[in-house]
Amino acid sequence: MAQPPHPRIVTRLVDGHVCAYDLAAGAADVLSPAVSFRPVPGDEVVDRAVAADLRRAYYTTLDAVVCVTSDGAEVWRSAFGPPSDRRFGHWPGCALSADGRTVWVYRPDVMAGRDRPDQWVVLDAGTGALVARADLSTVGQGGRQLSHRTSGQVLLNVGEGQDGSVVYRGSLTEGRMDLVRYPWDDRCLIDLSPDGRRFLTVHHDQTDLAVHTYPDGEVAFTLTVDAFGYDPDGTYLEWSGGYLDQDTVVVTLVGETEDEDETEGEEVGEEWRRHYRVDACSGRVRGEFDAMVAGDSDDFRPLGDGSWLTTDPSGHPVRRTEPPGAVREPLG
Repeated sequence: MAQPPHPRIVTRLVDGHVCAYDLAAGAADVLSPAVSFRPVPGDEVVDRAVAADLRRAYYTTLDAVVCVTSDGAEVWRSAFGPPSDRRFGHWPGCALSADGRTVWVYRPDVMAGRDRPDQWVVLDAGTGALVARADLSTVGQGGRQLSHRTSGQVLLNVGEGQDGSVVYRGSLTEGRMDLVRYPWDDRCLIDLSPDGRRFLTVHHDQTDLAVHTYPDGEVAFTLTVDAFGYDPDGTYLEWSGGYLDQDTVVVTLVGETEDEDETEGEEVGEEWRRHYRVDACSGRVRGEFDAMVAGDSDDFRPLGDGSWLTTDPSGHPVRRTEPPGAVREPLG
Protein backbone atom coordinates (compact mmCIF):
# COMPACT_ATOMS: atom_id res chain seq x y z
CA MET A 1 0.00 0.00 0.00
CA ALA A 2 1.29 3.48 -0.87
CA GLN A 3 2.28 5.62 2.08
CA PRO A 4 0.09 8.68 2.75
CA PRO A 5 1.69 12.08 2.05
CA HIS A 6 1.38 13.06 5.70
CA PRO A 7 1.46 11.24 9.05
CA ARG A 8 -1.98 9.88 9.90
CA ILE A 9 -1.59 10.42 13.63
CA VAL A 10 -0.46 13.70 15.19
CA THR A 11 -0.18 14.47 18.89
CA ARG A 12 -0.43 17.38 21.29
CA LEU A 13 0.16 17.66 25.03
CA VAL A 14 -3.04 19.27 26.34
CA ASP A 15 -3.81 19.74 30.04
CA GLY A 16 -1.16 17.18 30.93
CA HIS A 17 -2.60 14.48 28.63
CA VAL A 18 -1.09 13.08 25.44
CA CYS A 19 -3.84 13.67 22.87
CA ALA A 20 -3.82 11.85 19.53
CA TYR A 21 -5.66 13.07 16.44
CA ASP A 22 -6.46 10.90 13.42
CA LEU A 23 -6.07 12.84 10.16
CA ALA A 24 -7.21 9.99 7.92
CA ALA A 25 -10.88 11.03 8.08
CA GLY A 26 -10.06 14.39 6.48
CA ALA A 27 -11.23 16.41 9.45
CA ALA A 28 -10.67 20.16 9.31
CA ASP A 29 -10.84 23.20 11.63
CA VAL A 30 -10.30 22.50 15.35
CA LEU A 31 -9.60 18.79 15.76
CA SER A 32 -10.92 16.62 18.58
CA PRO A 33 -8.66 13.92 19.96
CA ALA A 34 -9.45 10.38 18.87
CA VAL A 35 -7.97 9.24 22.18
CA SER A 36 -6.32 10.86 25.19
CA PHE A 37 -3.58 9.17 27.22
CA ARG A 38 -2.98 9.95 30.88
CA PRO A 39 0.71 9.78 31.86
CA VAL A 40 1.73 7.81 34.92
CA PRO A 41 1.26 10.00 38.03
CA GLY A 42 4.45 11.94 38.72
CA ASP A 43 5.74 11.75 35.14
CA GLU A 44 6.42 15.04 33.34
CA VAL A 45 6.16 14.49 29.59
CA VAL A 46 8.99 15.88 27.46
CA ASP A 47 8.24 14.28 24.08
CA ARG A 48 5.60 11.85 22.87
CA ALA A 49 4.35 9.59 20.06
CA VAL A 50 1.21 7.49 19.58
CA ALA A 51 0.79 4.20 17.74
CA ALA A 52 -1.22 4.17 14.50
CA ASP A 53 -3.84 1.88 16.06
CA LEU A 54 -4.27 4.41 18.89
CA ARG A 55 -3.86 1.73 21.54
CA ARG A 56 -0.61 2.92 23.08
CA ALA A 57 1.29 6.15 23.69
CA TYR A 58 5.02 6.53 24.21
CA TYR A 59 6.62 9.45 25.97
CA THR A 60 9.91 10.54 27.43
CA THR A 61 10.58 12.11 30.80
CA LEU A 62 13.97 13.46 31.82
CA ASP A 63 14.95 9.99 33.03
CA ALA A 64 12.95 7.40 31.07
CA VAL A 65 10.84 6.42 28.08
CA VAL A 66 7.43 5.05 29.02
CA CYS A 67 4.64 3.18 27.22
CA VAL A 68 1.06 3.55 28.50
CA THR A 69 -2.47 2.60 27.50
CA SER A 70 -5.31 5.10 27.27
CA ASP A 71 -6.39 4.43 30.86
CA GLY A 72 -2.95 5.40 32.12
CA ALA A 73 -1.74 1.85 32.79
CA GLU A 74 2.02 1.52 32.40
CA VAL A 75 2.93 -1.19 29.87
CA TRP A 76 6.69 -0.81 30.18
CA ARG A 77 9.32 1.68 31.27
CA SER A 78 12.93 1.95 30.14
CA ALA A 79 14.88 4.06 32.62
CA PHE A 80 17.93 5.97 31.40
CA GLY A 81 19.90 5.65 34.63
CA PRO A 82 21.35 6.95 36.65
CA PRO A 83 18.64 9.56 37.30
CA SER A 84 19.85 13.02 36.43
CA ASP A 85 20.08 15.68 39.13
CA ARG A 86 19.92 18.38 36.43
CA ARG A 87 16.44 19.69 35.65
CA PHE A 88 17.27 21.85 32.66
CA GLY A 89 19.32 21.73 29.47
CA HIS A 90 18.50 18.17 28.37
CA TRP A 91 15.28 17.01 26.71
CA PRO A 92 15.13 13.35 25.61
CA GLY A 93 13.08 12.70 22.47
CA CYS A 94 11.17 9.74 21.06
CA ALA A 95 9.70 8.77 17.70
CA LEU A 96 8.04 5.68 16.27
CA SER A 97 9.45 3.96 13.21
CA ALA A 98 7.27 4.10 10.10
CA ASP A 99 6.09 0.54 10.67
CA GLY A 100 5.38 1.20 14.36
CA ARG A 101 7.49 -1.70 15.56
CA THR A 102 10.27 0.25 17.23
CA VAL A 103 10.68 3.40 19.32
CA TRP A 104 13.74 5.53 18.57
CA VAL A 105 14.97 7.50 21.57
CA TYR A 106 17.52 10.30 21.64
CA ARG A 107 19.26 10.56 25.03
CA PRO A 108 21.24 13.77 25.75
CA ASP A 109 23.28 11.97 28.41
CA VAL A 110 26.22 14.38 28.46
CA MET A 111 24.09 17.39 29.41
CA ALA A 112 22.18 15.17 31.86
CA GLY A 113 25.45 14.54 33.71
CA ARG A 114 25.46 10.77 33.26
CA ASP A 115 29.20 10.61 32.55
CA ARG A 116 28.74 8.89 29.21
CA PRO A 117 28.25 9.97 25.56
CA ASP A 118 24.90 10.93 24.11
CA GLN A 119 23.02 7.89 22.86
CA TRP A 120 20.56 6.96 20.14
CA VAL A 121 18.61 3.94 21.29
CA VAL A 122 16.06 1.70 19.54
CA LEU A 123 13.53 -0.17 21.67
CA ASP A 124 10.92 -2.78 20.80
CA ALA A 125 7.61 -0.90 20.83
CA GLY A 126 5.75 -3.86 22.27
CA THR A 127 8.03 -4.78 25.15
CA GLY A 128 10.54 -1.97 25.64
CA ALA A 129 13.41 -4.41 25.07
CA LEU A 130 16.64 -2.99 23.69
CA VAL A 131 17.01 -3.56 19.94
CA ALA A 132 20.06 -1.42 19.13
CA ARG A 133 22.16 1.36 20.61
CA ALA A 134 24.76 3.81 19.31
CA ASP A 135 26.98 6.36 21.06
CA LEU A 136 26.99 9.79 19.43
CA SER A 137 29.76 12.38 19.24
CA THR A 138 27.45 15.20 20.35
CA VAL A 139 26.79 17.28 23.44
CA GLY A 140 23.16 17.88 22.68
CA GLN A 141 20.29 19.50 24.51
CA GLY A 142 17.49 17.93 22.47
CA GLY A 143 16.82 16.06 19.27
CA ARG A 144 14.28 16.11 16.44
CA GLN A 145 13.56 12.79 14.70
CA LEU A 146 11.82 12.17 11.36
CA SER A 147 10.88 8.65 10.27
CA HIS A 148 11.32 7.96 6.57
CA ARG A 149 8.12 6.30 5.44
CA THR A 150 9.50 3.91 2.82
CA SER A 151 13.10 3.03 3.76
CA GLY A 152 12.53 2.43 7.47
CA GLN A 153 15.38 4.84 8.22
CA VAL A 154 15.18 7.65 10.77
CA LEU A 155 16.78 11.10 10.65
CA LEU A 156 17.97 12.69 13.90
CA ASN A 157 18.84 16.35 14.35
CA VAL A 158 20.79 16.98 17.57
CA GLY A 159 20.73 20.58 18.74
CA GLU A 160 23.88 21.65 20.56
CA GLY A 161 22.80 25.17 21.43
CA GLN A 162 25.22 27.84 20.28
CA ASP A 163 27.65 25.12 19.14
CA GLY A 164 25.46 24.17 16.20
CA SER A 165 23.41 21.25 14.99
CA VAL A 166 24.30 17.71 13.86
CA VAL A 167 22.19 15.46 11.61
CA TYR A 168 22.39 11.65 11.59
CA ARG A 169 20.70 8.96 9.54
CA GLY A 170 20.05 5.65 11.27
CA SER A 171 18.85 2.25 10.07
CA LEU A 172 18.54 -1.22 11.57
CA THR A 173 20.47 -4.14 10.10
CA GLU A 174 20.26 -7.52 11.80
CA GLY A 175 19.79 -6.04 15.24
CA ARG A 176 22.44 -3.34 14.99
CA MET A 177 22.21 0.33 14.17
CA ASP A 178 23.96 1.56 11.03
CA LEU A 179 24.76 5.21 11.66
CA VAL A 180 25.66 7.90 9.11
CA ARG A 181 26.58 11.44 10.15
CA TYR A 182 26.01 14.10 7.50
CA PRO A 183 29.11 16.23 6.81
CA TRP A 184 27.98 19.45 8.44
CA ASP A 185 27.46 20.81 11.94
CA ASP A 186 25.59 23.98 11.08
CA ARG A 187 22.31 22.85 9.50
CA CYS A 188 18.99 22.20 11.23
CA LEU A 189 16.67 19.49 9.92
CA ILE A 190 13.19 20.82 9.16
CA ASP A 191 11.18 18.34 7.07
CA LEU A 192 11.08 15.40 4.65
CA SER A 193 9.33 15.68 1.29
CA PRO A 194 6.09 13.67 0.92
CA ASP A 195 7.74 11.22 -1.49
CA GLY A 196 10.79 10.88 0.79
CA ARG A 197 13.25 11.81 -1.94
CA ARG A 198 14.33 15.18 -0.52
CA PHE A 199 14.65 16.96 2.81
CA LEU A 200 14.80 20.56 3.98
CA THR A 201 17.33 22.22 6.29
CA VAL A 202 17.91 25.76 7.56
CA HIS A 203 21.35 27.05 8.49
CA HIS A 204 21.96 27.20 12.24
CA ASP A 205 22.71 30.92 11.86
CA GLN A 206 19.35 31.33 10.03
CA THR A 207 20.99 32.79 6.93
CA ASP A 208 19.78 30.31 4.29
CA LEU A 209 17.70 27.25 3.54
CA ALA A 210 18.71 24.21 1.52
CA VAL A 211 16.87 21.35 -0.13
CA HIS A 212 18.88 18.10 -0.16
CA THR A 213 18.44 14.83 -2.00
CA TYR A 214 17.71 11.81 0.18
CA PRO A 215 19.54 9.86 1.45
CA ASP A 216 22.91 11.24 0.32
CA GLY A 217 22.30 14.83 1.47
CA GLU A 218 23.55 16.47 -1.73
CA VAL A 219 22.29 20.05 -2.08
CA ALA A 220 19.67 20.49 -4.80
CA PHE A 221 19.41 24.24 -4.23
CA THR A 222 20.03 26.92 -1.60
CA LEU A 223 18.20 30.17 -0.97
CA THR A 224 19.52 33.06 1.11
CA VAL A 225 17.43 35.76 2.78
CA ASP A 226 18.05 38.27 -0.01
CA ALA A 227 16.29 35.94 -2.48
CA PHE A 228 13.07 36.99 -0.73
CA GLY A 229 13.85 40.70 -1.16
CA TYR A 230 15.08 41.39 2.38
CA ASP A 231 18.30 42.74 3.83
CA PRO A 232 20.20 39.77 5.30
CA ASP A 233 21.68 42.03 7.99
CA GLY A 234 18.34 42.25 9.79
CA THR A 235 16.21 39.37 8.49
CA TYR A 236 16.46 35.69 9.34
CA LEU A 237 14.93 32.36 8.37
CA GLU A 238 13.06 30.58 11.14
CA TRP A 239 13.83 26.94 12.01
CA SER A 240 10.31 26.01 10.94
CA GLY A 241 8.11 25.39 7.91
CA GLY A 242 8.32 22.46 5.54
CA TYR A 243 6.58 20.74 2.64
CA LEU A 244 3.06 22.01 2.04
CA ASP A 245 2.84 19.46 -0.78
CA GLN A 246 5.24 17.64 -3.06
CA ASP A 247 5.91 20.76 -5.14
CA THR A 248 5.83 23.47 -2.47
CA VAL A 249 7.98 24.38 0.49
CA VAL A 250 6.78 27.06 2.93
CA VAL A 251 9.40 28.99 4.89
CA THR A 252 9.22 31.74 7.52
CA LEU A 253 11.22 34.96 7.63
CA VAL A 254 11.52 37.09 10.74
CA GLY A 255 12.89 40.58 11.36
CA GLU A 256 12.28 43.90 13.12
CA THR A 257 10.84 47.05 11.64
CA GLU A 258 13.24 49.98 11.36
CA ASP A 259 11.48 52.59 9.26
CA GLU A 260 7.83 53.37 9.93
CA ASP A 261 7.29 54.60 6.38
CA GLU A 262 8.58 51.36 4.87
CA THR A 263 6.52 49.08 7.11
CA GLU A 264 3.06 50.52 6.55
CA GLY A 265 2.73 52.15 9.93
CA GLU A 266 4.17 49.38 12.09
CA GLU A 267 6.02 50.57 15.18
CA VAL A 268 9.78 50.85 14.87
CA GLY A 269 11.45 47.87 16.53
CA GLU A 270 8.34 45.69 16.27
CA GLU A 271 9.09 42.09 15.33
CA TRP A 272 7.42 40.76 12.17
CA ARG A 273 7.11 37.30 10.63
CA ARG A 274 6.06 36.38 7.11
CA HIS A 275 5.65 33.04 5.37
CA TYR A 276 6.68 32.46 1.76
CA ARG A 277 5.99 29.74 -0.76
CA VAL A 278 9.00 28.24 -2.62
CA ASP A 279 8.92 25.89 -5.60
CA ALA A 280 10.34 22.66 -4.15
CA CYS A 281 12.00 21.61 -7.42
CA SER A 282 13.47 24.82 -8.84
CA GLY A 283 13.87 26.96 -5.71
CA ARG A 284 11.87 29.75 -7.32
CA VAL A 285 10.37 32.04 -4.68
CA ARG A 286 6.65 32.54 -5.06
CA GLY A 287 4.19 34.83 -3.30
CA GLU A 288 3.58 35.30 0.40
CA PHE A 289 1.69 32.51 2.12
CA ASP A 290 -1.03 33.17 4.68
CA ALA A 291 -0.48 30.49 7.33
CA MET A 292 -3.41 31.86 9.40
CA VAL A 293 -1.30 31.72 12.54
CA ALA A 294 -2.91 33.62 15.40
CA GLY A 295 0.00 33.66 17.83
CA ASP A 296 3.51 32.28 17.71
CA SER A 297 4.67 32.02 14.10
CA ASP A 298 6.51 28.79 14.88
CA ASP A 299 3.06 27.27 15.39
CA PHE A 300 2.89 26.03 11.81
CA ARG A 301 3.23 22.44 10.63
CA PRO A 302 2.72 21.61 6.93
CA LEU A 303 1.36 18.11 6.38
CA GLY A 304 2.50 17.50 2.80
CA ASP A 305 -0.99 17.12 1.33
CA GLY A 306 -1.79 20.82 0.91
CA SER A 307 -3.04 21.26 4.47
CA TRP A 308 -1.24 22.34 7.63
CA LEU A 309 -1.70 22.57 11.38
CA THR A 310 -1.74 25.52 13.75
CA THR A 311 -3.00 25.50 17.35
CA ASP A 312 -6.29 26.65 18.86
CA PRO A 313 -6.22 28.57 22.18
CA SER A 314 -7.56 25.36 23.74
CA GLY A 315 -4.28 23.66 22.86
CA HIS A 316 -5.84 21.36 20.25
CA PRO A 317 -4.60 21.52 16.63
CA VAL A 318 -6.40 23.35 13.86
CA ARG A 319 -6.19 21.86 10.37
CA ARG A 320 -6.22 24.49 7.64
CA THR A 321 -6.22 24.64 3.84
CA GLU A 322 -5.78 27.51 1.43
CA PRO A 323 -8.96 29.19 0.20
CA PRO A 324 -9.81 28.89 -3.51
CA GLY A 325 -7.95 31.40 -5.64
CA ALA A 326 -4.90 31.74 -3.36
CA VAL A 327 -2.08 33.64 -5.08
CA ARG A 328 0.74 31.43 -6.28
CA GLU A 329 2.58 33.75 -8.65
CA PRO A 330 6.37 34.31 -8.49
CA LEU A 331 7.64 37.40 -6.69
CA GLY A 332 8.57 40.30 -8.88
